[in-house]
Formats: sequence, structure tokens, C-alpha cells
Amino acid sequence: MEASFWHSKWQQQQIGFHQPQINEFLIKYWSQLAIPSAAEVFVPLCGKSLDMCYLAEKGHNVLGCELNQIAVEDFFKENTLPVTQQAQGEHQEYNTDQITLIQGDIFTLSATTTQKIGAFYDRAALIAWPEAMRQQYAKKLAELIPSGVKGLLITLDYDQDTLNGPPFAVSPSWIESYLAETFDVELLECADVLRDNPRFINKQVPWLNEAAYILTKK
Repeated sequence: MEASFWHSKWQQQQIGFHQPQINEFLIKYWSQLAIPSAAEVFVPLCGKSLDMCYLAEKGHNVLGCELNQIAVEDFFKENTLPVTQQAQGEHQEYNTDQITLIQGDIFTLSATTTQKIGAFYDRAALIAWPEAMRQQYAKKLAELIPSGVKGLLITLDYDQDTLNGPPFAVSPSWIESYLAETFDVELLECADVLRDNPRFINKQVPWLNEAAYILTKK
């Protein structure tokens, strides 16, 4: 799971993790967070997700962070958005109206970059990491999110022995063990989504749960 792994995936367009539609849990539950429309929303490991467009249409400014340059450039190209680019230390910053994407390693992102956010949204970040790196990411996320800020977290859980990630299985017990110390955790829904995911069916994964949580930084 070095950076080269993800660069290779984007270079070869092996991006099954990219959803060609807006996430249903985002549509269903974002309003429950009661985030003011003027609040900026942080999206870690954002890729070229259309979920960012949904958040912008809700009135939010969006701040995404993405490792791969192809993903960032494709987001603006595919959504026909004008963009400016400038260096910010070791990162590159891409800007358009309401949306700023920072291209670079999230682990080197300073907490000052996210100090003014009013919410966050994680659909594909936590589940992108194998165990040891996921624990590191959980610590980094806690560092980047200011106290009192809420976020919507979406996870997948399945029998990890039946399929190599990514995405990696994240269980409710993992959430309790590694996020509950720094976030208040509220489970919104856990749904069986196996029939909607043919890759998992083809690999004979017996079950697949998608869950939505509200996290509030302590």
C-alpha cells in the first residue's frame, strides 16, 4: 500500500473504488448532521468523487485531499470546471469555485490546512488502508479534525479472508477500538449491499455490509 500502488491504479484506470454516482448514504443522511451550508467540508482521499459536487450543490465549500494527480485533474476535466493551480509547500493546490483539492500525501498535511473546516466526509479513505496503516490514518484524521466538528463516515465490512482489499473490511468493533477515543460515534444504518456489488459476489464473499456513522470530534 505504498504511494506507488495508488499511482499505478490511476495510471491503469483500475479504479473500481470510484463510484459513478453519488453515494446513497450521503444523500440520505447528510442533512442529519445539520451542517450550515456555509461550512467548509473536508474530504480525505477524495479521488474524483462526484460526492464533492453534491456537497458543493448543498452550498458547502469543499476541501479535498488526494494523493494522485491524475485523479485531481480528471475531477475538474470530467466536471468541466475551470481550475487554477499553485504550489503549497510539498503539495499542489487546485482551485475552482467552491472546491479546493490538495494533491499530495495526507500524512504530511498540516492541521492548519483544516483548522477552519465545519464538517468532514469519509467514504473511501478509512476503508482504503490495511490494518496498520488504517490505525495511522485514524490518528491523522483526529489530528486534522478540530474539536466539535462532525463528519459522515461510510464503511464496508465483510469476511476479509474471502477477498484481499482494498477496500478493506472495517467492523463496528474496529470503529469502537480506534475511533471512539477521539470521536463520539453514532451508527446511523448498517445495510446488506452484497447484491449491488458483483465483484464481491464473483469472489464468493458471503456477506457485505455498508454502514454510515456520524463522528463528532471530542
